[in-house]
This record gives sequence, structure tokens and C-alpha cells, in this order.
Amino acid sequence: MANGQWYPPEWPDRIRALAAGSLTPVTPRRAATVMLLEDTAAGPVVYMLRRRASMAFAGGAYAYPGGGVDPRDGAASPLGRSREPGGDRDIGWAGPTRAWWADRLGVDAATAQAIVCAAVRETYEEAGVLLAGPTAGSVVGDTTGPDWEADRAALVARDLSFAEFLRRRGLVLRSDLLGAWARWITPEFEARRYDTWFFVAALPPGQRTRNASTEADRTVWISPADAAAGYDRGELLMMPPTIATLRQLSAYGSAAEALAAAPGRDLTPVLARARLAGDGIVLSWPGHDEFTKHVRTAPAAGRAAGQNPTTATGGAPA
Repeated sequence: MANGQWYPPEWPDRIRALAAGSLTPVTPRRAATVMLLEDTAAGPVVYMLRRRASMAFAGGAYAYPGGGVDPRDGAASPLGRSREPGGDRDIGWAGPTRAWWADRLGVDAATAQAIVCAAVRETYEEAGVLLAGPTAGSVVGDTTGPDWEADRAALVARDLSFAEFLRRRGLVLRSDLLGAWARWITPEFEARRYDTWFFVAALPPGQRTRNASTEADRTVWISPADAAAGYDRGELLMMPPTIATLRQLSAYGSAAEALAAAPGRDLTPVLARARLAGDGIVLSWPGHDEFTKHVRTAPAAGRAAGQNPTTATGGAPA
């Protein structure tokens, strides 16, 4: 039975174009995603959303809350003001310093701040969960209600920066509630590319998730092992980084155990490779052999005549 590996049908053509020099890789956009965990009697469960089938990127695939970095949240000047016109004050911050995060993520301090902010902001925008509190040792409780929803909508529309949102509410971002887990970069032959840092976090007490994302048509709390089994059966469509991190999370018996393991995780970026092999293509992700695909391709003219464009082993196109 085929598994649920996400595989866009246009990839073979794009891979050949890249090899021929007629395709220029898109610069990946920095992004962050959060594997939100909650403990149950049967073990931890992770919050996942299913992207709408109409989405241009990974439509129908299950993923975690996440999205692109907002440059405003990493552009604070030494004088405490953003370098952007009309910029915000420095963001309220608690937990490991920006310098610590810069070293952990392998970037400069401003970029590290923006990535961590993206992780927290996107979790709030898409799941209604906010990893922030009035003090460095507290976390906000219920985040539902018209006033919270108005702020969340303003964040989504980028009418309100995350720094200003926190300042208005007298909150500080709790960077200590996050653990950096992995980093994956979308392949060079993909039209939409992301340089994504994966984080792990526990659902704060008193908060609850809700499907606040316009990009998702379903959300679910599910054990990592059950989600991986659904992928293996071909029932749940996922991108390689999603199923890879689910398999890794399956080894931990609680959210606290996963968070404790995060500092030791290797953040070397995972980037897919493709090579031409006779009349086909070999697609692989270094360190993740289960995603290797051997794709037999037909020339464009042949496809126009109705030939089947690809045959894959090691996971058929979904």
C-alpha cells in the first residue's frame, strides 16, 4: 500500500529544468513551525491541522501550526526602536537571550529573535495558543473572546506587529517554553521554498486550541505514533519533515521529556537532493532514507500524448 508522502506531480519537470540550468532556484523564506504537545493518560498528543486542498503549497497535507517570519520582529535597533519606518518598541522577551538563540539556531541575533517570534506568533494566529505571559514566570490563561480575536485578526492581516501586540497587553514572549527541534529547507526545485525551524512546546495550562487558520479545514490532537501509522497506511498526507518529526516524537513519554531532549537535537539543515539517472530521477533527503524516490519520467511530448508521467517506488505520489 502506498504511504502518504506528499509529492507534487510537477517536480520531475522542475528537477530536469534545474539540472539543465533553465530553472533558477527561489530564495527560501525563513519560517517557523511548532509541534504543540499535550499530555494524556495514554501519552502525549500533538496538535495538527490539515491544509485545505485548494492551497497552492502542500494542499491536503497534515502539518503543524506555522508560517513565515515577519521582518519587523527582528529589526530592533540599539536605541530600542525598529529600523523600519514607524517601527515598534523592542519586543517583550523572557527566557534564553537572543544571543543564546542565535547560537542555537545558527543565525544572527536579530534573525533568531524573528524566528522565535514567528514560532510564537504563528501558533497564536493558527491555533489560538499564546506562549507569553505578564511576567517571565507566568503564562497567559484563556485567550478567547472578541478582544483577543480582534488582535489575532490584526496580526494575521499584518496590521499589527507581534511586538506591538505584546506591548499593548503587557506581555513578554516566553522563549523558554520553546525547544528547537529540527531545520528543513524546501528543495531547490520547488516553486515555493521555506527555510523552516521546527520547535516543540507544551500546551500552557488554561489554554485550549481552536482552528483559527483560514488555511486549514480540519484540526486534530493525535499521538505521534498514530499519526505516523496513518501516514504509513496512506490515509494521512504529509511532507517529509512532518512525518520525520512525528517518528522522532514517538520516542517520548511526555511533553516534558520531548522538551528536555530539544537542546541536544541536531539543527543541521535537511535539504532534498535530486540526480538524473538514465530515464529517471533519484530524489533523496540526506539522513532520511525512507523518503528516497526513484522516479521514471517520460519526455514532455510523450506526456502530451497521454503517457503516465511518473512511476515512483519508496512512496508513490499522493
